[in-house]
Amino acid sequence: MARLVGVDLARALAVFGMFAVHVGPFPTPGGGVGDWFLGLASGRASALFATLAGFSLMLIAGRREPKTGLAGRQAKARIVIRAVILLVLGSALAMTNFGGAGILNFYALYFLLALPLLRLRARTLAITAVALAVVTPQLAYGLRALLTESIVTTIDSYDPIARLSGVGVLDLLLTGLYPAITWMTFVVTGMALGRLDLTSGAVQRRLAVVGPALIGFGYGVSWLALRLSGGAQKIAAKMADMKDPGAMKDPGMASGSASGSFDMPVGGELWGPDAWWLLAAEPHTGSTFDLIGSIGIAITVLLCLTVAMDRLPWLRRLATPIIAVGTMSLTLYVAHILVILALPGEAATPPQSASAALLLWFITGATLFAAIWSRFSRRGPLEHLLNGATKLANRVR
Repeated sequence: MARLVGVDLARALAVFGMFAVHVGPFPTPGGGVGDWFLGLASGRASALFATLAGFSLMLIAGRREPKTGLAGRQAKARIVIRAVILLVLGSALAMTNFGGAGILNFYALYFLLALPLLRLRARTLAITAVALAVVTPQLAYGLRALLTESIVTTIDSYDPIARLSGVGVLDLLLTGLYPAITWMTFVVTGMALGRLDLTSGAVQRRLAVVGPALIGFGYGVSWLALRLSGGAQKIAAKMADMKDPGAMKDPGMASGSASGSFDMPVGGELWGPDAWWLLAAEPHTGSTFDLIGSIGIAITVLLCLTVAMDRLPWLRRLATPIIAVGTMSLTLYVAHILVILALPGEAATPPQSASAALLLWFITGATLFAAIWSRFSRRGPLEHLLNGATKLANRVR
């Protein structure tokens, strides 16, 4: 129970982190602790979200032991049904001004790609995650270097999802904000964590070493490599040439799109032809260092919250409303996008009114809703509908 509560609390913090990225003020250098936390949320909140998605897959497919036989087939069917629903929901959101910033349609592809891995042990999953972190950023860079606007246009013209929502299979796999080619690293890491007994003292001690070590390696080696190679100056010069160094916070500037969506163009700053980004650990660069550092943060957050919920019952009681947010993350994630789109006078996302006050309103509103709703149901509205839809999997034989 403590483990699951810790996971829910971690998921709630990931949701709040996504709020911070979408409606909070852009952090400024030397802006203090608050700005440091906002900067930390950028990219890392969505990475934590994706890691916890992998953990959730193990709750469906079998925690310590993978389900086999009929139970295994039904578990896979449940995951496929969830993937289809998330693809529909995510594509619908992508048709709005929010564009490619939504992660739900990417989740759908993650779930489908994870199906062949559901029966692997924790050690094998961990090795797979390491291999993905090392190989996929370089592979993604090579594949993106081959793309041109004409190739992308041609592929999208044959893709019904791209024609409908503007975020097609190519975006989901390679060129979107959360491309599966690199972000499966987080999902597989979450699957490995899901196979572990997080209440075991031995497991906790190992993770207490692994998490911080990954953080130190990912960000420390990147920092050192960029400065020894001169890459830091080259990247800083490129960022200075951009209209706004916070283009990811106002992606309309990065894409030149009047719609203000988060879509990144071919050759965009974060994954363009400049190989120096392969040494950077900045959010959404998708480099090996970015993946490793973000995984370290996800492991550390999950471990700390699990231990805290296990050993501090008073803190668990105090955090009950926030834990409730984690139990209905899908509902609140979709709701916060709809609220952003409904803000008066707003023409793009993130909203023009993005501020610390707006972020506080979003967090308070989500917490109050979750606390009240949880008194009547243990699932959020969308979670309840999703759970009902997956009951179709019981017909699988």
